[in-house]
Amino acid sequence: QVQLVESGGGLVQPGGSLRLSCEASGFDFSETRMFWVRQAPGKSLEMVSSISMSGGTYYTDPVKGRFIASRENSKNMLYLQMNRLKPDDTAKYYCSTSRYYTNSQGTQVTVSS
Repeated sequence: QVQLVESGGGLVQPGGSLRLSCEASGFDFSETRMFWVRQAPGKSLEMVSSISMSGGTYYTDPVKGRFIASRENSKNMLYLQMNRLKPDDTAKYYCSTSRYYTNSQGTQVTVSS
């Protein structure tokens, strides 16, 4: 079955950077569009980015120009480089095969001074 394991979250000051990683297994990763989604306390799930099988990316407006998604199909790995982080970026981040739901544990990102 689909297994996704995120890592790389943590506490960072505003303006700082973090790189999230996601290890995928149980499905044909190289043939699957992948998503980064996040959920802040009290808020609904929000898509952050999508990346096609060939690496084409899409970003939502709140993160455009600051976040960079990438993937290594040979390693079944997905990444999210997050730069110039803001307190509003505080959330649990998930990699997913869908923009509408998650099926993994996620990794917490907290942006605070």
